[in-house]
Amino acid sequence: QVQLVESGGGLVQAGGSLRLSCAASGTIFSIKTMGWYRQAPGKQRELSAAITRGGSTNYADSVKGRFTISRDNVKDTVYLQMNSLKPEDTAVYYCYAIYGYYNYSRWGQGTQVTVSS
Repeated sequence: QVQLVESGGGLVQAGGSLRLSCAASGTIFSIKTMGWYRQAPGKQRELSAAITRGGSTNYADSVKGRFTISRDNVKDTVYLQMNSLKPEDTAVYYCYAIYGYYNYSRWGQGTQVTVSS
């Protein structure tokens, strides 16, 4: 199995930056894709960014040009650098991983990001 531990959320003013980290442990050799979803109050969880083991990335239109996802395969950690933050980026951000032959999924506990105007 895979376990995920997130860190780096907090409160920031609009226009500011934050970096989220998600450290994986367990059967990390089987991880294929890692990424971040977010869920704002009263809204569905939505994908923000994802990255494959090979480094291919995918971003939601709402964060393109502002967020950058990266992956350190040595440290088994994925990062989300969030710049030019907006109040609408306020949400709980969840790290996730797809792993194993049957593409199991694992979620982190979530970290709160609050952007004040």
